[in-house]
Amino acid sequence: MSENTARNITTMGRLAPYQLVARAARPQGTRVHVGAVEFGGSEFVVIAGPCAVESEGQIREAAYAVAGAGAHLLRGGAFKPRTSPYSFQGLGEEGLRLLAIAGREVDLPIVTEVLSTEDLPLVSRYADMLQVGARNMQNFALLKALGATNKPVLLKRGLAASIEELLLAAEYIAYTGNPHVVLCERGIRTFETATRNTLDLNAVAALKELTHLPVLVDPSHGTGRRNLVAPLAKSSAAIGADGLIIEVHPVPEQALSDGEQSLNPSEFAALMHELACYVPLAARTLAGTPTKDAPTNTAGISRSYRQRIDRLDNALIQLLNERIRVALHIGKDKLATGLPLCDSQREEEVLQHRAAMASELLPTEGLTRVFRAVMDETLLAERKFYER
Repeated sequence: MSENTARNITTMGRLAPYQLVARAARPQGTRVHVGAVEFGGSEFVVIAGPCAVESEGQIREAAYAVAGAGAHLLRGGAFKPRTSPYSFQGLGEEGLRLLAIAGREVDLPIVTEVLSTEDLPLVSRYADMLQVGARNMQNFALLKALGATNKPVLLKRGLAASIEELLLAAEYIAYTGNPHVVLCERGIRTFETATRNTLDLNAVAALKELTHLPVLVDPSHGTGRRNLVAPLAKSSAAIGADGLIIEVHPVPEQALSDGEQSLNPSEFAALMHELACYVPLAARTLAGTPTKDAPTNTAGISRSYRQRIDRLDNALIQLLNERIRVALHIGKDKLATGLPLCDSQREEEVLQHRAAMASELLPTEGLTRVFRAVMDETLLAERKFYER
């Protein structure tokens, strides 16, 4: 970055102490890819899975549950930094192996935490995305080591870290060579005792202004209470977060770690269904309807690409609904002035204009058929609406 560019990167009227991750360095925003999943684009990304990998059966059941409900990545901890030395510390490499197998079965990329520079080579062999937990946000040796890799990094905010400190931690990773960073607001420690942490949604809105990096929210750690995960997840979607990371366990009451804040499969499926109403508020799309049966990799077709098709279909449906709503307003004005609902000349103009946007994949004939059908369905909807 040039010296002149650095001078122009300011935060709230002053020179930003972080330069590479500042919004001014990349105003259009950064998109981070993990397999076929894109963070920071038009699609709202959901990472889900248990806090810790406990057994082959547990992680496999969790993987099928979250994949079937529409999650985009599978999470699970193999190395667990616990406050108490007597708490479950994870299965280590065996946990990584089981997580990777489960991810391959359901065709979801996996996200798991790395605790130290010593563990980084091992975890990198299994993980598609490396997570830096809240307790390690300012482990500068680890941040530098992550910067020397090309693996996408999910960087969580520290328990008592300021927004600036979070961005400076991300700057360490970017400065040492790795621009593939996704931030995560996971709640901060305050005087409040009703919840495990205080989920700082202010930070989400602020980060979207201050940095070009994608921003996720962790409502599981942010609240520590299962009954609060869904409302905070929906709030996060509406405020403009790029996605969520949610703890899901087959039987939360039996979880060896964080069971009190983990959703069960049915609760997670219900949340994914409800999110479809909130994600469009921030001009994003979500995966399609959850599948009834466990996902399969049929004839070599990647489930992640099928999910992307589902999300694009969902976006098309939302846009078609919005087009019809606008047409109803136009129809109201037409009826008020005595004009017919159908304007053949206008339809032909629309078709000619759209035909000019034809491509090799969607030639003029196909594009015309699609828009003719759209206009026919719009007119039908108008007539039904005004005949009521």
